[in-house]
Amino acid sequence: MLDELLAAWISRQRWFGGKGRPIDDLSIDADVELAAGLRHLIVAVWQDGSRDRYQLLLGERDDLPDRLSHALIGTHDTTYLYDAVHDSDLMHVLLEGMAADGTRNGLRLRHVPGHTVDTSPRSLVLGAEQSNTSLVFGDAYICKLFRRLIPGVNPELEIITALAARNAPHIAQPYGWIEADLDGTDTTLAIMQEFLTPANDGWDLALASVRDLYASLPEVPAGEAGGDFAAEALRLGVATARVHHELAAAFPTSVVEIHEVKRMAEGFRRRLGRAVAEVPELRPHVSAIEAAYHQVELLTTEVPVQRVHGDFHLGQVMRTPTDWVILDFEGEPGQPLAERRALYSPLRDVAGMLRSFDYAARHLLLGNSEAERLEPRAQEWADRNRAAFLDGYTEGGGVINAADAALLRAFELSKAVYEVVYEARNRPTWMPIPLAAFRPRAA
Repeated sequence: MLDELLAAWISRQRWFGGKGRPIDDLSIDADVELAAGLRHLIVAVWQDGSRDRYQLLLGERDDLPDRLSHALIGTHDTTYLYDAVHDSDLMHVLLEGMAADGTRNGLRLRHVPGHTVDTSPRSLVLGAEQSNTSLVFGDAYICKLFRRLIPGVNPELEIITALAARNAPHIAQPYGWIEADLDGTDTTLAIMQEFLTPANDGWDLALASVRDLYASLPEVPAGEAGGDFAAEALRLGVATARVHHELAAAFPTSVVEIHEVKRMAEGFRRRLGRAVAEVPELRPHVSAIEAAYHQVELLTTEVPVQRVHGDFHLGQVMRTPTDWVILDFEGEPGQPLAERRALYSPLRDVAGMLRSFDYAARHLLLGNSEAERLEPRAQEWADRNRAAFLDGYTEGGGVINAADAALLRAFELSKAVYEVVYEARNRPTWMPIPLAAFRPRAA
């Protein structure tokens, strides 16, 4: 009965990765009582012969108050079962467990050595995330629960604890985590970090700047419009370079040999071929993209590689009153852990942020009757902030020489190719944003 309730409920959750496909079977792999009325479950979901595992904090009550009615999973006998992350009366158990380095039947709650966890704040669920669930405890902590579980230590926990040990700037301090064994491997279930308040999301700040530019009448250059973002883009570039420097110091580094660089270009080209076959709108741009990839094949120097962010864009950075903070070092969640831990050129992160500036510049053009008139303004804003970010990156110690510029352009175009395919599959009306990346640029 419980299996059936969970299968019906989990298929409707936005963090469930198997939407649109029937669930063939669901089983409970682990069931740990954390407190009276609170169980921690790891459930296995089978679809089309493959298995994914998810974690759930299951609440049990004889009476369910109205404030928790939206979290109801179902009733079992006379007991209400619900998603307990929404129950602030129970979530203090997580803080208490981490504060005490508690262990419950293989479930390990830990705090970062040298830090004391305050167990008094009450919890609130953030509502914006798609693949995880985050609990904010007062104005002190944010605890990210990974819903879909992949065996192994999450790269974000690995990176932020290493950087914090070096007193690295531009990160949110880690305070604790939850782990368990999955397939015989230490597996990260949750990470708790410093909650940044007051702070503003980089994407929101960028959109506010674009909005101000579009609204300026009479039209003025982007640098003279209210809310100009270039100074912030420069600071963000400095912060990015500093974090790359800290990552190179905290983890092993290597180089990609010349023959491997050519293989990298071949990989770009293969992905382009698959993308063109799926999205014909890319076809007119193939020759220009191929020309950029060919410049990588002509490189005659090794390419330094290191640990990087891996999924870097304006939505992964926060502006505090003092500086930029970079978040979410877990890489692309859909990729295997080995790939997310792999060494890459830091230019991959730089390219991701450059693409994000283009997205911010053109996001407000979608469905806008004035889009044709505003397009040059979008290009101006993007060019100005891209240049400022790159200036900041070099000011912060990042290196972009002539060879790096060729590789950076290839990374950026490869990311744009990926974006075109993503938008074609999920948001077709957004395709003009990444397609604009293939126009000739002034800089």
